[in-house]
Amino acid sequence: MSSEVNRREFMKRGGTAAIGAAAIAAANQVQAQTKDTVRVGVVGVGSRGSGTVKTLMDIPGVEVAAIGDINEENLARAIKSVVDKGRKKPDGYSRGPRDFERLCDRNDLDAVLTATPWEWHTPVAVAAMKAGKYAAVEVPAAVTLDDWQLVETSEKTGKPCMMLENVCYFRNVMMVLNMIRQNMFGELLHCEAGYQHDVRFVKFDEKGNLLWRGRHSVTRNGNLYPNHPIGPIAWWLDINRGDRFTYLVSMSTKSRGLNHEIIKKFGPNHPNAKLQYTQGDINTTLIRTHNGLTVTLYHDTQTPRPYDLIFRVQGTEGIYSATLNKIYIEGKSPQNDQWEDIAEYDKKYEHPMWKDLGETAKSYGHGGGDYIELHQFIKAVRNRTQTPQDVYDAATWSVISALSEQSVAQKSAAVDFPDFTRGKWMTNPPIQITGA
Repeated sequence: MSSEVNRREFMKRGGTAAIGAAAIAAANQVQAQTKDTVRVGVVGVGSRGSGTVKTLMDIPGVEVAAIGDINEENLARAIKSVVDKGRKKPDGYSRGPRDFERLCDRNDLDAVLTATPWEWHTPVAVAAMKAGKYAAVEVPAAVTLDDWQLVETSEKTGKPCMMLENVCYFRNVMMVLNMIRQNMFGELLHCEAGYQHDVRFVKFDEKGNLLWRGRHSVTRNGNLYPNHPIGPIAWWLDINRGDRFTYLVSMSTKSRGLNHEIIKKFGPNHPNAKLQYTQGDINTTLIRTHNGLTVTLYHDTQTPRPYDLIFRVQGTEGIYSATLNKIYIEGKSPQNDQWEDIAEYDKKYEHPMWKDLGETAKSYGHGGGDYIELHQFIKAVRNRTQTPQDVYDAATWSVISALSEQSVAQKSAAVDFPDFTRGKWMTNPPIQITGA
């Protein structure tokens, strides 16, 4: 299927929903009145979801009122963690895979968060918005072209949907955003990042049987997890807020890492040792924006390697490298063509949000990013305002997976991005630099 056909199909789907200007205005303003207590439901309480429950309980004015999980053990553990904090016991939902619909239909919840396996993210978020709740969804928001469903539902209901991309709230990422807004790098040209994380251990159980993440590697081939690297870059480049992604090309290596892992741990005769995995071990995706900037993304989760998100930003006046933890600003760095330590810039350009929340946040997961992202989501719910990461971000960042799979399958052909904002990217304001 050509990229032009893909574009027409996206536009056809996008055109079926009303623009919903009144609904979007309502989502941005909603009500002036704030709520003292925000009541939330959480769907999916495995390792990630159970951590979310614990963090939510430490945010002032939050009550975890309902929890859903088809795994009774996970559900019981999460409920107990709330009770052990001296809080009211939340109601449990575990009657089946779609029991989240019963949770969403409660009339006493303000928001529903989901940390289920990927393929359930969109169904839970859509059910929450249709039931009049704010939706928060772990990454990715969608794994197919269901991104349009998220956008259309948010527009029709006027309810925001925030993808919980915690890397956007990393301390160094927010510092760089602050520097970019102060024109430290000049005119931006290029960014590079990647989800380079050896996560073979979450693709198989202790006997070498495929888990849900591993099953994705059997049937798919592309950048399956672009959200962590692309979220910060999208904020840095004002994507959907003055610029937009226009097309990408993608290429994958052959697949060897998972076979080697099974042979090493369980021997060559294990059934999964000879299984043909479709997902290439390393995927490289190139993206171009409307304003002529480029982005390189890497996906590498099946080979032995240290964790590295890369995060390089380059402009006409300088460059930053998170891997090196160094910076170079022409005319300001002490030595020409030599990297400079970032410590001085850390202090001078620290983001106001980290100044406000840093001491509290640093004891939580992912260097404090987990706390700040949930704090900002709850703030939006309480104040009845738009979430800092909106549904257009969720759709644009997540659709990279599906588009990269199309490109890989078409010998790295260029594939067009849909414009989920339907032109609003040209006038949408950038992410604000504000405190908590």
